[in-house]
Amino acid sequence: MHGHGGYDSDFSDDEHCGESSKRKKKTVEDDVLLKKPFQKEKHGKVVHKQVAAELLDREEARNRRFHLIAMDAYQRHTKFVNDYILYYGGKKEDFRRLGENDKIDMDIIRENHRFLWNEEDEMDMNWEKRLAKKYYDKLFKEYCVADLTRYKENKFGFRWRVEKEVISGKGQFCCGNKRCDKKEGLKSWEVNFGYIEHGEKRNALVKLRLCQECSFKLNFHHRRKEVKSKKRKDKARKDCEESSHKKSRLSSVEESSKKKDKGSSDEEGSTSESELWKGPLPETDEKSQ
Repeated sequence: MHGHGGYDSDFSDDEHCGESSKRKKKTVEDDVLLKKPFQKEKHGKVVHKQVAAELLDREEARNRRFHLIAMDAYQRHTKFVNDYILYYGGKKEDFRRLGENDKIDMDIIRENHRFLWNEEDEMDMNWEKRLAKKYYDKLFKEYCVADLTRYKENKFGFRWRVEKEVISGKGQFCCGNKRCDKKEGLKSWEVNFGYIEHGEKRNALVKLRLCQECSFKLNFHHRRKEVKSKKRKDKARKDCEESSHKKSRLSSVEESSKKKDKGSSDEEGSTSESELWKGPLPETDEKSQ
């Protein structure tokens, strides 16, 4: 009986193992059927160290990127410099930049500016020259603004007007001298401006309007050409023609009056001579008071 009872218990254990294995196999099959294409595999065991390190590095990189995006350019720069000094050594003074060679747009324009641009100047254009040319195109080139501070040395400075000066009337309705704002007695002058630019001598014919005092400074050494408007020229010509016409009319009237006077005097002389031989002169009775 004892042996038989032991046999029964062993048999029941085998049946139990068979059922559990069948159940496990069924759950695995169900998992395979229900698995989604993008679903990751389940790790039944402890994660490997390399996988854990990769996940940790990825999470740290995500956090670092988030912090870097939140910083501005200067904060990122200082962080990178500090990290470099921390890992590789060195001093912070080694990273201080020198501002001696720093240039702004106005410095670039001053270096590459030209009073007049021609086709040869536009042959080899870099970004500095393009910037200067763009500024030149915005200038107004009808009248100039002059610097007459060194007029006694026969040295003058000329530049084109900007939009603000055109709106205010500087150089056209006000005196073109940069230190003078007079509006009365303005005259237009045409000047042959000779200058040296980038080691090359050039000439340009410019116009400017100046008051009487500034005109004296401009013509201190020799007189420049004064530009008169067409209206003034036509008016002067018309006045000249009218004056000459009046003179001719007056001369013709005087000649005709002289001829008339001469003819009347001749007739009176002839009549008096003929009447003398006709008889005695008629006596005129003078009435007494």
